[in-house]
Amino acid sequence: MPVTDPQVVVLILLLGAVLVVPLFQRLGIPSVLGYLVAGIALGPYNPGPVSINAEITRPLAELGVVFLLFAIGLDLPFARLRTLRRLIFGLGITQVVLCGAVFYGLGLAFGLSPHAALVVGVTLSFSSTATVLAILVERNEAVSHHGRIAISVLILQDLAVVPLLVLLPLLASAPDRMASALELAGIKAVLAILAIYLVGRVILRPAYRYIARIRNAEVFTAANLLLVLAVGWLTAQAGMSMALGAFLAGLLVADSPYRHQVEADIEPFRGLLLGLFFMTVGMSIDLPYVTGHLMTVTGLTFGLVFVKAVLIGLCGLAIGIGRIQSFRVGVLLAQTGEFAFVVFSRADQLNLLEREQSQTLVAAVVLSMALTPALAGLGRAVTLFWRKKTAREMFPSAAEGKSGHVVIAGYGRIGRAVARILSEHDIDYLALDLDIDRVAKARANGLQVYYGDAGQVGVLRSVGIERARAAVITVNKPRAAERAVAQIRQTVPGLIIIARAHDLAQKEILGNAGATAVVPETIEASLQLAGLVLRSTGIDPDAVEQTLRRQRHSVDLPLGPVPRDDKTVTLD
Repeated sequence: MPVTDPQVVVLILLLGAVLVVPLFQRLGIPSVLGYLVAGIALGPYNPGPVSINAEITRPLAELGVVFLLFAIGLDLPFARLRTLRRLIFGLGITQVVLCGAVFYGLGLAFGLSPHAALVVGVTLSFSSTATVLAILVERNEAVSHHGRIAISVLILQDLAVVPLLVLLPLLASAPDRMASALELAGIKAVLAILAIYLVGRVILRPAYRYIARIRNAEVFTAANLLLVLAVGWLTAQAGMSMALGAFLAGLLVADSPYRHQVEADIEPFRGLLLGLFFMTVGMSIDLPYVTGHLMTVTGLTFGLVFVKAVLIGLCGLAIGIGRIQSFRVGVLLAQTGEFAFVVFSRADQLNLLEREQSQTLVAAVVLSMALTPALAGLGRAVTLFWRKKTAREMFPSAAEGKSGHVVIAGYGRIGRAVARILSEHDIDYLALDLDIDRVAKARANGLQVYYGDAGQVGVLRSVGIERARAAVITVNKPRAAERAVAQIRQTVPGLIIIARAHDLAQKEILGNAGATAVVPETIEASLQLAGLVLRSTGIDPDAVEQTLRRQRHSVDLPLGPVPRDDKTVTLD
Protein backbone atom coordinates (compact mmCIF):
# COMPACT_ATOMS: atom_id res chain seq x y z
CA MET A 1 0.00 0.00 0.00
CA PRO A 2 1.69 3.27 -1.08
CA VAL A 3 1.78 5.97 1.60
CA THR A 4 1.56 9.60 0.48
CA ASP A 5 0.67 11.49 3.67
CA PRO A 6 3.93 13.33 4.65
CA GLN A 7 3.21 13.03 8.38
CA VAL A 8 2.66 9.27 8.13
CA VAL A 9 5.76 8.97 5.93
CA VAL A 10 7.94 10.64 8.57
CA LEU A 11 6.52 8.37 11.30
CA ILE A 12 7.22 5.23 9.23
CA LEU A 13 10.77 6.39 8.45
CA LEU A 14 11.52 7.07 12.12
CA LEU A 15 10.07 3.68 13.08
CA GLY A 16 12.19 1.94 10.45
CA ALA A 17 15.34 3.68 11.69
CA VAL A 18 14.59 2.84 15.33
CA LEU A 19 14.04 -0.86 14.52
CA VAL A 20 16.76 -1.56 11.94
CA VAL A 21 19.76 0.65 12.83
CA PRO A 22 20.24 -0.60 16.45
CA LEU A 23 20.09 -4.18 15.17
CA PHE A 24 22.84 -3.49 12.64
CA GLN A 25 24.98 -1.77 15.27
CA ARG A 26 24.68 -4.79 17.58
CA LEU A 27 25.90 -6.97 14.71
CA GLY A 28 28.89 -4.65 14.19
CA ILE A 29 27.57 -3.37 10.83
CA PRO A 30 27.84 0.39 10.13
CA SER A 31 24.63 2.34 10.71
CA VAL A 32 24.79 3.69 7.15
CA LEU A 33 23.98 0.21 5.86
CA GLY A 34 21.16 -0.03 8.40
CA TYR A 35 19.55 3.12 7.00
CA LEU A 36 19.96 1.79 3.45
CA VAL A 37 18.32 -1.54 4.31
CA ALA A 38 15.45 0.25 6.06
CA GLY A 39 15.01 2.40 2.95
CA ILE A 40 15.02 -0.63 0.65
CA ALA A 41 12.35 -2.28 2.82
CA LEU A 42 10.15 0.84 2.70
CA GLY A 43 10.78 1.81 -0.91
CA PRO A 44 8.31 1.55 -3.78
CA TYR A 45 10.15 -1.46 -5.26
CA ASN A 46 9.77 -3.70 -2.21
CA PRO A 47 7.13 -6.44 -2.08
CA GLY A 48 6.00 -5.50 1.46
CA PRO A 49 2.62 -4.14 2.58
CA VAL A 50 3.91 -0.54 2.97
CA SER A 51 5.84 1.54 0.46
CA ILE A 52 6.86 5.19 0.30
CA ASN A 53 7.55 7.47 -2.63
CA ALA A 54 11.12 8.74 -2.21
CA GLU A 55 10.17 12.13 -3.70
CA ILE A 56 8.23 12.97 -0.53
CA THR A 57 11.33 12.72 1.66
CA ARG A 58 13.82 14.20 -0.80
CA PRO A 59 13.75 17.81 0.54
CA LEU A 60 14.58 16.64 4.08
CA ALA A 61 17.19 14.23 2.73
CA GLU A 62 18.96 17.01 0.82
CA LEU A 63 19.18 18.99 4.06
CA GLY A 64 21.05 16.01 5.51
CA VAL A 65 23.73 16.44 2.83
CA VAL A 66 23.90 20.16 3.61
CA PHE A 67 24.54 19.51 7.30
CA LEU A 68 27.06 16.79 6.46
CA LEU A 69 29.11 19.24 4.38
CA PHE A 70 28.88 21.81 7.18
CA ALA A 71 30.22 19.23 9.67
CA ILE A 72 33.10 18.42 7.28
CA GLY A 73 34.01 22.09 7.09
CA LEU A 74 33.90 22.33 10.89
CA ASP A 75 36.34 19.45 11.14
CA LEU A 76 38.95 21.11 8.91
CA PRO A 77 40.59 23.96 10.83
CA PHE A 78 43.67 25.31 9.03
CA ALA A 79 45.91 24.08 11.86
CA ARG A 80 44.87 20.49 11.13
CA LEU A 81 45.40 20.91 7.41
CA ARG A 82 48.85 22.32 8.12
CA THR A 83 49.84 19.43 10.40
CA LEU A 84 48.80 16.70 7.96
CA ARG A 85 49.58 18.62 4.76
CA ARG A 86 52.07 16.04 3.43
CA LEU A 87 49.59 13.19 3.66
CA ILE A 88 46.51 15.22 2.76
CA PHE A 89 47.91 17.08 -0.23
CA GLY A 90 50.49 14.46 -1.16
CA LEU A 91 48.94 11.04 -0.82
CA GLY A 92 45.35 12.35 -0.89
CA ILE A 93 45.63 14.24 -4.17
CA THR A 94 47.71 11.48 -5.77
CA GLN A 95 45.10 8.89 -4.80
CA VAL A 96 42.08 10.86 -6.06
CA VAL A 97 43.77 11.80 -9.35
CA LEU A 98 45.11 8.30 -10.08
CA CYS A 99 41.93 6.42 -9.08
CA GLY A 100 39.75 8.99 -10.85
CA ALA A 101 41.78 8.72 -14.06
CA VAL A 102 41.75 4.90 -14.06
CA PHE A 103 38.03 4.65 -13.33
CA TYR A 104 37.36 7.36 -15.93
CA GLY A 105 39.16 5.25 -18.53
CA LEU A 106 37.31 2.11 -17.45
CA GLY A 107 34.02 4.00 -17.63
CA LEU A 108 34.74 5.01 -21.22
CA ALA A 109 35.72 1.42 -22.03
CA PHE A 110 32.37 0.18 -20.69
CA GLY A 111 30.39 2.60 -22.82
CA LEU A 112 29.78 5.61 -20.57
CA SER A 113 29.73 9.08 -22.08
CA PRO A 114 32.74 11.29 -21.26
CA HIS A 115 30.68 13.35 -18.79
CA ALA A 116 29.23 10.30 -17.06
CA ALA A 117 32.65 8.63 -16.99
CA LEU A 118 34.16 11.74 -15.36
CA VAL A 119 31.47 11.82 -12.66
CA VAL A 120 31.67 8.07 -12.03
CA GLY A 121 35.48 7.96 -12.10
CA VAL A 122 35.96 10.74 -9.55
CA THR A 123 33.12 9.47 -7.33
CA LEU A 124 34.46 5.92 -7.20
CA SER A 125 37.83 7.29 -6.03
CA PHE A 126 36.16 8.43 -2.78
CA SER A 127 35.99 6.13 0.27
CA SER A 128 33.47 5.88 3.09
CA THR A 129 34.44 8.34 5.81
CA ALA A 130 31.64 7.16 8.13
CA THR A 131 32.42 3.45 7.77
CA VAL A 132 36.22 3.73 7.97
CA LEU A 133 36.17 6.08 10.97
CA ALA A 134 33.71 3.82 12.80
CA ILE A 135 36.02 0.83 12.31
CA LEU A 136 39.15 2.77 13.36
CA VAL A 137 37.49 4.11 16.51
CA GLU A 138 36.00 0.72 17.41
CA ARG A 139 39.43 -0.94 17.13
CA ASN A 140 41.33 1.92 18.83
CA GLU A 141 43.33 2.52 15.64
CA ALA A 142 42.36 6.14 14.90
CA VAL A 143 45.71 7.45 16.21
CA SER A 144 47.80 4.58 14.82
CA HIS A 145 50.11 5.16 11.87
CA HIS A 146 47.81 3.65 9.26
CA GLY A 147 44.82 5.32 10.97
CA ARG A 148 46.33 8.79 10.61
CA ILE A 149 47.21 8.07 6.98
CA ALA A 150 43.68 6.87 6.20
CA ILE A 151 42.10 9.89 7.92
CA SER A 152 44.35 12.25 5.94
CA VAL A 153 43.23 10.69 2.66
CA LEU A 154 39.59 10.87 3.75
CA ILE A 155 40.00 14.59 4.52
CA LEU A 156 41.22 15.29 0.98
CA GLN A 157 38.39 13.18 -0.46
CA ASP A 158 35.87 15.18 1.56
CA LEU A 159 37.39 18.37 0.17
CA ALA A 160 37.21 17.00 -3.38
CA VAL A 161 33.48 16.33 -3.08
CA VAL A 162 32.74 20.05 -2.99
CA PRO A 163 33.99 20.97 -6.51
CA LEU A 164 32.40 17.78 -7.87
CA LEU A 165 28.97 18.81 -6.56
CA VAL A 166 29.48 22.26 -8.07
CA LEU A 167 30.48 20.69 -11.39
CA LEU A 168 27.43 18.40 -11.79
CA PRO A 169 24.82 20.99 -12.87
CA LEU A 170 27.37 22.67 -15.14
CA LEU A 171 28.08 19.40 -16.93
CA ALA A 172 24.35 18.80 -17.32
CA SER A 173 23.63 22.28 -18.66
CA ALA A 174 26.70 22.55 -20.92
CA PRO A 175 27.57 18.98 -21.96
CA ASP A 176 29.55 20.06 -25.02
CA ARG A 177 31.73 22.56 -23.19
CA MET A 178 33.43 20.53 -20.45
CA ALA A 179 36.53 22.74 -20.32
CA SER A 180 34.50 25.92 -20.01
CA ALA A 181 32.26 24.24 -17.42
CA LEU A 182 35.28 23.34 -15.34
CA GLU A 183 36.64 26.86 -15.66
CA LEU A 184 33.30 28.40 -14.70
CA ALA A 185 32.96 26.07 -11.72
CA GLY A 186 36.42 27.04 -10.50
CA ILE A 187 35.76 30.76 -10.88
CA LYS A 188 32.42 30.52 -9.07
CA ALA A 189 33.93 28.49 -6.24
CA VAL A 190 36.82 30.95 -5.77
CA LEU A 191 34.50 33.98 -5.80
CA ALA A 192 32.12 32.30 -3.36
CA ILE A 193 34.96 31.40 -1.01
CA LEU A 194 36.35 34.94 -1.05
CA ALA A 195 32.97 36.59 -0.57
CA ILE A 196 31.86 34.31 2.25
CA TYR A 197 35.27 34.53 3.92
CA LEU A 198 35.27 38.34 3.87
CA VAL A 199 31.69 38.56 5.09
CA GLY A 200 32.43 35.98 7.76
CA ARG A 201 35.44 37.86 9.06
CA VAL A 202 33.48 41.09 9.26
CA ILE A 203 30.14 39.80 10.53
CA LEU A 204 30.30 36.21 11.75
CA ARG A 205 32.72 36.36 14.68
CA PRO A 206 31.34 39.60 16.17
CA ALA A 207 27.85 38.14 15.83
CA TYR A 208 28.88 34.94 17.63
CA ARG A 209 30.54 36.96 20.39
CA TYR A 210 27.31 38.89 20.89
CA ILE A 211 25.18 35.71 20.90
CA ALA A 212 27.58 33.97 23.31
CA ARG A 213 27.24 36.86 25.78
CA ILE A 214 23.47 36.36 25.86
CA ARG A 215 24.06 32.87 27.36
CA ASN A 216 20.92 31.42 25.80
CA ALA A 217 21.38 27.90 24.40
CA GLU A 218 18.27 28.08 22.20
CA VAL A 219 19.41 31.33 20.56
CA PHE A 220 22.88 29.87 19.95
CA THR A 221 21.39 26.77 18.29
CA ALA A 222 19.07 28.93 16.20
CA ALA A 223 22.05 31.03 15.08
CA ASN A 224 23.88 27.88 13.96
CA LEU A 225 20.91 26.70 11.91
CA LEU A 226 20.53 30.17 10.42
CA LEU A 227 24.22 30.22 9.44
CA VAL A 228 24.05 26.87 7.64
CA LEU A 229 20.79 27.50 5.82
CA ALA A 230 21.47 31.17 5.00
CA VAL A 231 24.92 30.61 3.50
CA GLY A 232 23.62 27.55 1.66
CA TRP A 233 20.73 29.57 0.26
CA LEU A 234 23.09 32.33 -0.90
CA THR A 235 25.30 29.89 -2.83
CA ALA A 236 22.20 28.28 -4.33
CA GLN A 237 21.03 31.72 -5.53
CA ALA A 238 24.47 32.19 -7.11
CA GLY A 239 23.89 29.07 -9.20
CA MET A 240 25.87 26.66 -7.02
CA SER A 241 24.78 24.02 -4.52
CA MET A 242 23.62 24.59 -0.95
CA ALA A 243 26.15 21.95 0.06
CA LEU A 244 29.03 24.18 -1.08
CA GLY A 245 27.73 27.08 0.98
CA ALA A 246 27.35 24.85 4.04
CA PHE A 247 30.91 23.61 3.62
CA LEU A 248 32.25 27.17 3.42
CA ALA A 249 30.22 28.14 6.49
CA GLY A 250 31.82 25.25 8.36
CA LEU A 251 35.28 26.45 7.36
CA LEU A 252 34.50 29.89 8.75
CA VAL A 253 33.59 28.48 12.16
CA ALA A 254 36.36 25.84 12.21
CA ASP A 255 39.06 28.23 13.41
CA SER A 256 36.83 30.10 15.85
CA PRO A 257 36.56 29.44 19.61
CA TYR A 258 32.90 28.44 19.11
CA ARG A 259 33.67 25.43 16.92
CA HIS A 260 33.07 22.64 19.44
CA GLN A 261 29.79 24.07 20.75
CA VAL A 262 28.54 24.62 17.19
CA GLU A 263 29.47 21.03 16.31
CA ALA A 264 27.58 19.70 19.34
CA ASP A 265 24.48 21.75 18.47
CA ILE A 266 24.45 20.67 14.83
CA GLU A 267 25.15 16.95 15.42
CA PRO A 268 21.54 15.83 16.19
CA PHE A 269 20.18 17.58 13.07
CA ARG A 270 23.00 16.26 10.90
CA GLY A 271 22.64 12.68 12.10
CA LEU A 272 18.86 12.53 11.74
CA LEU A 273 18.66 14.28 8.37
CA LEU A 274 21.59 12.32 6.97
CA GLY A 275 19.91 9.10 8.11
CA LEU A 276 16.80 10.17 6.17
CA PHE A 277 19.00 10.78 3.14
CA PHE A 278 20.45 7.26 3.26
CA MET A 279 16.95 5.84 3.70
CA THR A 280 15.86 7.83 0.64
CA VAL A 281 18.77 6.31 -1.29
CA GLY A 282 17.64 2.87 -0.14
CA MET A 283 14.10 3.61 -1.37
CA SER A 284 15.47 4.40 -4.82
CA ILE A 285 17.19 1.00 -5.13
CA ASP A 286 15.22 -1.28 -7.43
CA LEU A 287 15.71 -4.60 -5.64
CA PRO A 288 14.21 -6.75 -8.44
CA TYR A 289 16.56 -5.06 -10.93
CA VAL A 290 19.60 -5.62 -8.72
CA THR A 291 18.60 -9.26 -8.15
CA GLY A 292 18.26 -9.78 -11.89
CA HIS A 293 21.73 -8.30 -12.46
CA LEU A 294 23.41 -9.78 -9.39
CA MET A 295 26.41 -11.16 -11.27
CA THR A 296 27.08 -7.76 -12.83
CA VAL A 297 26.80 -5.99 -9.47
CA THR A 298 29.01 -8.55 -7.73
CA GLY A 299 31.66 -8.47 -10.45
CA LEU A 300 31.67 -4.67 -10.47
CA THR A 301 32.01 -4.57 -6.67
CA PHE A 302 34.96 -6.95 -6.42
CA GLY A 303 36.64 -5.39 -9.44
CA LEU A 304 36.23 -1.93 -7.90
CA VAL A 305 37.60 -3.03 -4.52
CA PHE A 306 40.58 -4.85 -6.05
CA VAL A 307 41.57 -2.06 -8.46
CA LYS A 308 41.17 0.63 -5.82
CA ALA A 309 43.17 -1.26 -3.19
CA VAL A 310 46.02 -1.76 -5.67
CA LEU A 311 46.00 1.88 -6.79
CA ILE A 312 45.97 3.27 -3.24
CA GLY A 313 48.76 0.88 -2.29
CA LEU A 314 50.84 2.11 -5.23
CA CYS A 315 50.20 5.72 -4.21
CA GLY A 316 51.40 4.90 -0.70
CA LEU A 317 54.58 3.35 -2.03
CA ALA A 318 55.19 6.35 -4.28
CA ILE A 319 54.93 8.77 -1.38
CA GLY A 320 57.13 6.59 0.84
CA ILE A 321 54.88 5.31 3.65
CA GLY A 322 56.18 1.75 3.38
CA ARG A 323 54.89 -1.51 1.96
CA ILE A 324 52.84 -2.76 4.87
CA GLN A 325 51.22 0.60 5.61
CA SER A 326 50.45 1.06 1.90
CA PHE A 327 48.75 -2.33 1.79
CA ARG A 328 46.78 -1.76 4.98
CA VAL A 329 45.56 1.70 3.96
CA GLY A 330 44.76 0.37 0.48
CA VAL A 331 42.41 -2.38 1.67
CA LEU A 332 40.92 -0.13 4.35
CA LEU A 333 39.94 2.54 1.79
CA ALA A 334 39.07 0.15 -1.06
CA GLN A 335 35.30 0.67 -0.76
CA THR A 336 33.33 3.56 -2.23
CA GLY A 337 31.75 5.95 0.24
CA GLU A 338 28.45 7.53 1.15
CA PHE A 339 29.12 10.54 -1.07
CA ALA A 340 28.53 8.25 -4.06
CA PHE A 341 24.86 8.18 -3.10
CA VAL A 342 24.78 11.98 -3.11
CA VAL A 343 26.58 12.29 -6.45
CA PHE A 344 24.83 9.42 -8.28
CA SER A 345 21.41 10.56 -7.05
CA ARG A 346 22.10 14.08 -8.28
CA ALA A 347 23.58 12.80 -11.56
CA ASP A 348 20.46 10.67 -12.09
CA GLN A 349 18.22 13.71 -11.58
CA LEU A 350 20.30 15.73 -14.07
CA ASN A 351 20.21 12.87 -16.63
CA LEU A 352 23.99 12.50 -16.57
CA LEU A 353 23.48 8.82 -15.78
CA GLU A 354 20.84 6.44 -17.03
CA ARG A 355 18.61 4.82 -14.44
CA GLU A 356 20.07 1.33 -14.99
CA GLN A 357 23.61 2.67 -14.65
CA SER A 358 22.73 4.51 -11.45
CA GLN A 359 21.04 1.43 -9.97
CA THR A 360 24.04 -0.79 -10.74
CA LEU A 361 26.54 1.68 -9.31
CA VAL A 362 24.57 2.34 -6.12
CA ALA A 363 24.16 -1.39 -5.50
CA ALA A 364 27.92 -1.91 -6.00
CA VAL A 365 28.67 0.93 -3.58
CA VAL A 366 26.41 -0.60 -0.91
CA LEU A 367 28.07 -4.00 -1.32
CA SER A 368 31.57 -2.50 -1.19
CA MET A 369 30.71 -0.72 2.08
CA ALA A 370 29.38 -3.99 3.50
CA LEU A 371 32.77 -5.59 2.71
CA THR A 372 34.71 -2.94 4.66
CA PRO A 373 34.88 -4.77 8.05
CA ALA A 374 36.19 -7.88 6.29
CA LEU A 375 38.73 -5.83 4.34
CA ALA A 376 39.91 -4.12 7.53
CA GLY A 377 40.28 -7.55 9.16
CA LEU A 378 42.28 -8.78 6.17
CA GLY A 379 44.61 -5.80 6.44
CA ARG A 380 45.14 -6.43 10.14
CA ALA A 381 45.78 -10.17 9.65
CA VAL A 382 48.29 -9.62 6.84
CA THR A 383 50.02 -6.93 8.91
CA LEU A 384 50.41 -9.25 11.89
CA PHE A 385 51.71 -12.06 9.66
CA TRP A 386 54.22 -9.74 7.98
CA ARG A 387 55.36 -8.36 11.31
CA LYS A 388 56.00 -11.84 12.69
CA LYS A 389 57.91 -12.80 9.57
CA THR A 390 59.93 -9.59 9.52
CA ALA A 391 60.52 -9.72 13.25
CA ARG A 392 62.73 -12.78 12.80
CA GLU A 393 65.16 -10.57 10.88
CA MET A 394 64.97 -7.89 13.56
CA PHE A 395 65.24 -10.13 16.59
CA PRO A 396 68.07 -9.18 18.93
CA SER A 397 71.36 -10.81 17.94
CA ALA A 398 73.91 -8.10 18.61
CA ALA A 399 74.01 -8.51 22.40
CA GLU A 400 76.54 -11.34 22.35
CA GLY A 401 79.57 -10.22 24.32
CA LYS A 402 77.93 -6.89 25.19
CA SER A 403 77.97 -5.79 28.84
CA GLY A 404 77.46 -2.62 30.84
CA HIS A 405 74.73 -1.46 28.46
CA VAL A 406 71.25 -0.13 29.21
CA VAL A 407 68.16 -1.98 27.98
CA ILE A 408 65.31 0.33 26.92
CA ALA A 409 61.86 -1.25 26.72
CA GLY A 410 59.78 0.90 24.38
CA TYR A 411 61.26 3.10 21.65
CA GLY A 412 58.53 5.70 21.41
CA ARG A 413 58.88 9.40 22.11
CA ILE A 414 60.28 8.96 25.64
CA GLY A 415 62.40 5.94 24.75
CA ARG A 416 64.06 7.84 21.91
CA ALA A 417 64.80 10.77 24.21
CA VAL A 418 66.44 8.44 26.75
CA ALA A 419 68.49 6.79 23.99
CA ARG A 420 69.77 10.16 22.72
CA ILE A 421 70.85 11.25 26.19
CA LEU A 422 72.63 7.95 26.83
CA SER A 423 74.44 8.29 23.50
CA GLU A 424 75.62 11.78 24.41
CA HIS A 425 77.31 10.27 27.49
CA ASP A 426 78.77 7.35 25.47
CA ILE A 427 76.58 4.81 27.25
CA ASP A 428 75.75 1.81 25.11
CA TYR A 429 72.10 0.73 24.87
CA LEU A 430 69.78 -1.77 23.24
CA ALA A 431 66.13 -0.88 22.70
CA LEU A 432 63.11 -3.14 22.26
CA ASP A 433 59.79 -2.23 20.66
CA LEU A 434 56.76 -4.05 19.21
CA ASP A 435 56.06 -1.51 16.45
CA ILE A 436 57.72 -3.11 13.44
CA ASP A 437 57.65 0.12 11.40
CA ARG A 438 59.33 2.05 14.20
CA VAL A 439 61.95 -0.68 14.55
CA ALA A 440 62.59 -0.80 10.81
CA LYS A 441 63.02 2.97 10.61
CA ALA A 442 65.44 3.01 13.56
CA ARG A 443 67.51 0.14 12.17
CA ALA A 444 67.67 1.85 8.78
CA ASN A 445 69.40 4.70 10.64
CA GLY A 446 71.90 2.28 12.17
CA LEU A 447 70.42 2.32 15.70
CA GLN A 448 70.47 -0.62 18.12
CA VAL A 449 66.70 -1.14 18.14
CA TYR A 450 65.12 -4.58 17.84
CA TYR A 451 61.70 -6.14 17.64
CA GLY A 452 60.76 -7.88 20.87
CA ASP A 453 58.57 -7.97 23.98
CA ALA A 454 60.44 -7.01 27.16
CA GLY A 455 57.94 -9.06 29.11
CA GLN A 456 59.31 -12.35 27.73
CA VAL A 457 62.34 -13.92 29.35
CA GLY A 458 63.74 -15.25 26.05
CA VAL A 459 63.81 -11.76 24.56
CA LEU A 460 65.42 -10.33 27.70
CA ARG A 461 68.20 -12.92 27.66
CA SER A 462 68.83 -12.24 23.96
CA VAL A 463 69.59 -8.57 24.76
CA GLY A 464 71.98 -9.59 27.53
CA ILE A 465 69.81 -8.44 30.43
CA GLU A 466 72.07 -10.32 32.92
CA ARG A 467 75.06 -8.21 31.81
CA ALA A 468 73.19 -4.87 31.57
CA ARG A 469 73.83 -2.06 34.05
CA ALA A 470 70.18 -0.89 34.05
CA ALA A 471 66.81 -1.22 32.35
CA VAL A 472 64.52 1.68 31.45
CA ILE A 473 60.81 0.93 30.95
CA THR A 474 59.07 3.54 28.77
CA VAL A 475 56.29 1.29 27.42
CA ASN A 476 53.08 3.27 26.99
CA LYS A 477 50.66 0.44 27.88
CA PRO A 478 50.31 0.00 31.68
CA ARG A 479 49.89 -3.80 31.69
CA ALA A 480 52.81 -4.31 29.31
CA ALA A 481 55.00 -2.06 31.48
CA GLU A 482 54.05 -3.96 34.63
CA ARG A 483 54.77 -7.30 32.95
CA ALA A 484 58.16 -6.07 31.71
CA VAL A 485 59.19 -4.80 35.16
CA ALA A 486 58.12 -8.03 36.87
CA GLN A 487 59.91 -10.25 34.32
CA ILE A 488 63.15 -8.25 34.47
CA ARG A 489 63.09 -8.28 38.27
CA GLN A 490 62.53 -12.04 38.27
CA THR A 491 65.32 -12.62 35.72
CA VAL A 492 67.91 -10.28 37.29
CA PRO A 493 66.95 -9.57 40.92
CA GLY A 494 69.64 -6.91 41.51
CA LEU A 495 69.28 -4.86 38.34
CA ILE A 496 68.36 -1.17 38.42
CA ILE A 497 64.91 -0.77 36.81
CA ILE A 498 63.73 2.76 36.13
CA ALA A 499 60.16 2.97 34.87
CA ARG A 500 57.85 5.60 33.47
CA ALA A 501 54.31 5.83 34.87
CA HIS A 502 51.32 7.86 33.81
CA ASP A 503 50.26 8.78 37.34
CA LEU A 504 50.72 7.95 41.03
CA ALA A 505 48.43 4.90 40.82
CA GLN A 506 50.60 3.30 38.14
CA LYS A 507 53.71 4.36 40.04
CA GLU A 508 52.59 2.23 42.97
CA ILE A 509 51.80 -0.73 40.71
CA LEU A 510 55.21 -0.62 39.02
CA GLY A 511 56.93 -0.18 42.36
CA ASN A 512 55.22 -3.30 43.68
CA ALA A 513 56.21 -5.15 40.50
CA GLY A 514 59.88 -4.49 41.28
CA ALA A 515 60.89 -1.14 39.78
CA THR A 516 63.81 0.56 41.53
CA ALA A 517 62.50 4.03 40.72
CA VAL A 518 59.33 5.22 38.99
CA VAL A 519 58.74 8.66 37.46
CA PRO A 520 55.06 9.63 37.00
CA GLU A 521 55.10 11.82 33.91
CA THR A 522 52.00 13.83 34.90
CA ILE A 523 53.53 14.74 38.27
CA GLU A 524 56.91 15.64 36.79
CA ALA A 525 55.25 17.70 34.05
CA SER A 526 53.21 19.62 36.63
CA LEU A 527 56.34 20.31 38.67
CA GLN A 528 58.19 21.60 35.62
CA LEU A 529 55.27 23.86 34.75
CA ALA A 530 55.10 25.17 38.31
CA GLY A 531 58.85 25.83 38.24
CA LEU A 532 58.54 27.88 35.06
CA VAL A 533 55.71 29.90 36.59
CA LEU A 534 57.75 30.60 39.75
CA ARG A 535 60.83 31.64 37.78
CA SER A 536 58.73 33.91 35.55
CA THR A 537 57.49 35.77 38.65
CA GLY A 538 61.06 36.59 39.67
CA ILE A 539 61.60 34.06 42.46
CA ASP A 540 65.22 33.02 42.98
CA PRO A 541 66.07 29.91 40.89
CA ASP A 542 67.71 28.20 43.88
CA ALA A 543 64.54 28.69 45.95
CA VAL A 544 62.47 27.30 43.08
CA GLU A 545 64.71 24.23 42.84
CA GLN A 546 64.45 23.61 46.59
CA THR A 547 60.65 23.82 46.35
CA LEU A 548 60.59 21.34 43.48
CA ARG A 549 62.88 18.96 45.39
CA ARG A 550 60.55 19.10 48.40
CA GLN A 551 57.57 18.34 46.21
CA ARG A 552 59.37 15.45 44.55
CA HIS A 553 60.28 14.10 47.97
CA SER A 554 56.63 14.33 49.08
CA VAL A 555 55.61 11.96 46.28
CA ASP A 556 58.78 9.87 46.57
CA LEU A 557 60.25 10.77 43.18
CA PRO A 558 63.96 10.03 42.58
CA LEU A 559 66.05 13.11 43.34
CA GLY A 560 69.44 11.99 42.08
CA PRO A 561 71.43 8.74 41.95
CA VAL A 562 69.40 5.54 42.17
CA PRO A 563 69.92 3.45 45.36
CA ARG A 564 70.50 -0.30 45.13
CA ASP A 565 71.45 -2.75 47.86
CA ASP A 566 72.16 0.09 50.31
CA LYS A 567 74.64 1.62 47.85
CA THR A 568 74.50 4.57 45.57
CA VAL A 569 74.83 3.65 41.91
CA THR A 570 75.02 6.01 38.96
CA LEU A 571 74.51 5.01 35.36
CA ASP A 572 77.57 6.77 33.99
